[in-house]
Amino acid sequence: MQFKNYNLSLKDNVEAFTKQLFYALFSDVCQEKATHLKEQFIAILNELNVLQSENFWMLYQDTFCKIREQLDLDAIAFEQNDPACKSLEEVYLAYPGFHAIAVYRLSHELIKLNVPILPRMMSEYIHGVTGTDIHPGAIIGSSFFIDHATGIVIGETTKIHNNVKIYQGVTLGGIQVKKELASTKRHPTIENNVTIYANATILGGNVIIGQDSIIGANVCVTESVPEGSIVTYELENKITTRKSYVK
Repeated sequence: MQFKNYNLSLKDNVEAFTKQLFYALFSDVCQEKATHLKEQFIAILNELNVLQSENFWMLYQDTFCKIREQLDLDAIAFEQNDPACKSLEEVYLAYPGFHAIAVYRLSHELIKLNVPILPRMMSEYIHGVTGTDIHPGAIIGSSFFIDHATGIVIGETTKIHNNVKIYQGVTLGGIQVKKELASTKRHPTIENNVTIYANATILGGNVIIGQDSIIGANVCVTESVPEGSIVTYELENKITTRKSYVK
């Protein structure tokens, strides 16, 4: 039996490129031509047998300043919404959720340019680092805040509007997993100013969470929610003291 060979070490190159590009967004990439990253990018696309790699780079680098502007708004959302945050600098240097959003925004621009494979490799690298799985095909608006980051899953056709807050363990997923649904909208739409608390699950491409709504912790939503709603999961707690077992 003959097997097709794959250069899996390319994952290491993509990891190094992604890290350096993330760092450069906050230093020199908007002031210079980022020539120190261009060669890495072209080499990666050549390994992936992508033609016109230099043209892709020229289009891609034109998006960096816009991405930086988006990320500065995201960072402000972190500072304003997390009471544990002591400064804006802390967000840039120490918040895994912000790191995950940054790589999402970088990989999303590549999806828009129809660059194959590389955006998924970038998103999977940061998934492993932060525990946050954001598909680069998702559409996410400005001032996006994800707290704690761990366990968040945001599917490919998710649409998130502006000023949305999401906490750990949230899933924005599909209600069915079928290959024939690949070209359809399978994941929910989250409108402006929505807050989704820990471990909530929202499933389905036709589901819309109306603006200014609050989705409580541990809720499972498979139907649209009107704007201004509060959705909670009620469970009666039963507390039994150890004395109850003493006869």
